Amino acid sequence: MKVSTPLRTFNFLYFALLAMFIPFLPVYFDDQGLNPAQIGVIIGTGGFITIIAQPVWGMISDRMRTIRKVLLILLVFSAVTGYLLYNTGSYPLLVAFAMVTYFFLMPIDPLTESLNFRIAESSGINYGSIRTFGALGYAVMSLLTGVMMTHYGAHSLAILFAVISVLGFITMLFIPDAPVSSTPVKLGTLKEFIRNKETLWFLLLVFISSVPARMNDTFLGVYIRELGGSATLVGVTWFLAAGSEIVVFAFSYWWLRQGKELIMISVAGAFYFLRFFLSAFITDPQVLAYLQILQLLTFPVFYTAAIQYLYRIVPVEWRATGQTLLALLFFGVSGIIASYIGGALYANLGGQTLFFIISAMSFLGMLLGLSLYFKYGRTRKSEKEMEQA
Repeated sequence: MKVSTPLRTFNFLYFALLAMFIPFLPVYFDDQGLNPAQIGVIIGTGGFITIIAQPVWGMISDRMRTIRKVLLILLVFSAVTGYLLYNTGSYPLLVAFAMVTYFFLMPIDPLTESLNFRIAESSGINYGSIRTFGALGYAVMSLLTGVMMTHYGAHSLAILFAVISVLGFITMLFIPDAPVSSTPVKLGTLKEFIRNKETLWFLLLVFISSVPARMNDTFLGVYIRELGGSATLVGVTWFLAAGSEIVVFAFSYWWLRQGKELIMISVAGAFYFLRFFLSAFITDPQVLAYLQILQLLTFPVFYTAAIQYLYRIVPVEWRATGQTLLALLFFGVSGIIASYIGGALYANLGGQTLFFIISAMSFLGMLLGLSLYFKYGRTRKSEKEMEQA
């Protein structure tokens, strides 16, 4: 069996779990009677847990020089905590189980992306061809989750979450560990990387761009329900969004070039702005659902370009930790800001104003991306040309 087959299967299964967790956890809370402010507080607190958990598990992976074994551990605990989370309606238990699930489920994302990139690099496989199956899993499970909630109730997600987690564990048993660098792991090189100005500007760009994306992910489903849409429509919304990513990931080898990452990140920022700005004017939940097809020009472009740029500047022996820093900003720190502030804005000003605000933030991200390209992108391009000369 080719290594790419179980790896692609695992991507499908893990991102199916994320589809149940990221866009539908707020919808699940809404179904349990929580208001937007309460939802924001829980999701935001989960972001704090993510900030702690992702670096911890990333460094454990680098120190132990294994990704596979760490993923197996995380999958076991995710299956248990996810089942308990979606099987309760008690507010204290919802908070407790959500926090524990954040601790075990969210660190799987950067480790999976690192596994994808390393195996793709060592096997001569295109990264996008692997990540495509993650987008497919996210799309399929978004649709299925919405249908399950509508026809069988919100608690039906408990068994579904546990079963997919177990399948992911079984699939991981057939995947070899990621190739490790022969370079010794030294804290000095990590400190040097983090203190580098280019690194700091890049991380700031990721942060500014990801906050509006996370606000949208957290409250879009709630807003669609407020406009009169059903849980099934929420599922269709995320099916369209994630499904649109498939082609972009599959053909990333064609559109993403070395030295062009910051330009592509800026392009994604421009379409994030357009997507959120239009969302503020739409009052028909079905039209709002169809608008999410613009996802194909936002998240997959941004995240793929960001990963490639990160791997160009991070020390090779700290790639799992570097990937964790990226995920930490995109899903952790930004998630805290997005959930707390987004929840307060939604509760006090409404969904329309929230989308106006996040569209303005995306516009700022686009401008910063362009400025960094002219500051660093051209320099790196010149260095590469000199090396080839």
